Amino acid sequence: MKFAVIALVAATFAAGAASASDKVSDVDYLKANRCKGLATSIDGVVDPAALANFIKAERGARASYIVNRGDEEFQRARREAKSADRKERLTTELTTACQAYLGTATSVAKQ
Repeated sequence: MKFAVIALVAATFAAGAASASDKVSDVDYLKANRCKGLATSIDGVVDPAALANFIKAERGARASYIVNRGDEEFQRARREAKSADRKERLTTELTTACQAYLGTATSVAKQ
């Protein structure tokens, strides 16, 4: 139940933040890649396909070095998520900060 409340609050804040700015910065693009790496490695929290759609939509406007750095962030996050002692913190990151890069609230996996 606590998880659902946190996810709902995060989705509400993310929706407000997403509508505040139409342009996605390079930093946000890199953060979205990190979130995708976490979502790929930590099953059942966030749908990685929703993050992949966001990244795909934003990829075309990026310089090649930013795209490469995004791929590095993805791989780094996947490695970090394999550590059992970090799972709780990284799951919290997925349900809060990463919500800004999801299309809808239904992208959060049902628990």
